[in-house]
This record gives sequence, C-alpha cells and structure tokens, in this order.
Amino acid sequence: MVGSLLRPPKLLKAQRALAAGHLSQAAFKAIEDDAVDRAIARQERAGLDIVTDGEMRRLSFQSQMTEAVDGFGVYDLDAFLWGEWYGDEDVGALKIDRPETLGVVGKLTRKRHLSAEEFTYLRSRTACIPKVTLPSPGLFINFWSPKNAIAAYPTLDSFMADVVDIMRGEVAELVRLGATYIQLDAPHYPLLLDPRTRAFYEGQGWTVDQWLSRGIEMDNAVMSGFSEITFGFHL
Repeated sequence: MVGSLLRPPKLLKAQRALAAGHLSQAAFKAIEDDAVDRAIARQERAGLDIVTDGEMRRLSFQSQMTEAVDGFGVYDLDAFLWGEWYGDEDVGALKIDRPETLGVVGKLTRKRHLSAEEFTYLRSRTACIPKVTLPSPGLFINFWSPKNAIAAYPTLDSFMADVVDIMRGEVAELVRLGATYIQLDAPHYPLLLDPRTRAFYEGQGWTVDQWLSRGIEMDNAVMSGFSEITFGFHL
C-alpha cells in the first residue's frame, strides 16, 4: 500500500463545507476520522501487515508540509497537480499550468508537526504496523521561486537546507511517538527522465546530475541516525 486512497464523497463534501464556514471543526473531524477508520479497515480486510491512514487528512500526498509550515505563500490544489495528465478514452487528458504566484515567500517556520496527528490516530486504530508517508525534500523545489524568495532565501541551497531540517525534525518527532515505519515519497526522481519535466527541474538552478547527487544527500540527511526506523521509498 503506497499511501493514498481516494477520499470518499462524504469527506470531500465536508472539506468544502468546512472551507466555506458551513461546518464546525468538531463535526468535520468526526467525518475525517470516520474516513480514516474505513481506510484502515479496508487494508486490514485485504490482509496487509502494514497500513496507512489513506492520507485522508491531506489535500495532496505532499501538502502536510505546506499546511504545517508558514512561508510557502498562497497555494491551492493546482500547486500539486500542475502538469500534463493522460488517461484512457473515458478519462481523457488534462493540462494544468503551474500557478504563476507559486513560490516560497518567507522564512519557513513550523506551526505544528506535519504528521503527528496522522500517526497517533492510526496507531490507536490498528494492531498492524502503522506507516507514515512523508515527502522527500526534493519535491519542494516546486515551491522555489527566486523572485518571491529572494529576501528569505537568496539561494536554492539555503531554501532546501531549511526543508531538510524540518523533515528531519518530523522524523525525530515520529520516532518519539513510537513510529517504526516511515516512507519517503520521491516521484520527482523518475520525472528527471522526461526531457520536459527535467527542463523544469534544471531551470530551478541545479543540473540533472546535481538533482541526483544532492537529492540523495538530502534524503539521506532526513533518514540518517534513525536506526530504529524502517524506511520505505516511493518513486
């Protein structure tokens, strides 16, 4: 189980109602918890030994970072979905442009831990091994903007260093809470194989060779020293 399951219609409706101010936080959490419970039960019925919460509490598999940390600026779902998508004849193709205003605008400051709620709730609801998924630091090149970030981060390297520090702190907190299995999601590595997406990554300031070498260094920095954790990797 990689991590994500489709959010049920009831949860999607509740998310819209909460955003519009038509649903209380308490009522929303009850619906969100129920969606997590159902996701866990589905995995247990399938006989999985390691389960996730289905990532029901996230806008995107990588959005808990932007939700828990100040400095990323204004964003919506398109911040994570932009690009070209292809489906069969029933689904069709879709192209979403990268939002022009996307980009870090201030020093990254953690408001709360990214996945503490996810893990503690999941742990209390299953006898299986609970797995937490975290984004690889390199994914957040998507939020690098020399124009918007220059005051807070004069270089790409300085921005990525803070991302790594936040992710490493998150792993430490999950260890403190009793986590034993953490997955890093890093689908940007295969994107380096496609000339079109590779051009975006190289246009942000690092060559493809640097993306491979420094990307691996950043992932290792997040994982290093946590010998009690089994790390999974999703490409």
